[in-house]
Amino acid sequence: MSLRERESAVRLILERGPVQVPPDLCTAAMRRGGRMLRRRRVARRLLWLVLTVAVVAFFVWALTTRPWVEPPSTTTPPVIDW
Repeated sequence: MSLRERESAVRLILERGPVQVPPDLCTAAMRRGGRMLRRRRVARRLLWLVLTVAVVAFFVWALTTRPWVEPPSTTTPPVIDW
């Protein structure tokens, strides 16, 4: 589409006059927007809940297994009384 064709199409649209908008458009948009915001809020809270549970589970696991402590050696017996 050339520039002149686009320009004439825009002029035709503008010359037609104002477009009739359905009377319940605003209420429908508000309803959809409210639903979308509630879904996002629920999803965000669920994500935070899952993240919190994962962090607590990690700390409980770390405190019970103590992965930072070196395990005792089982390959050689301990040296006692030379």
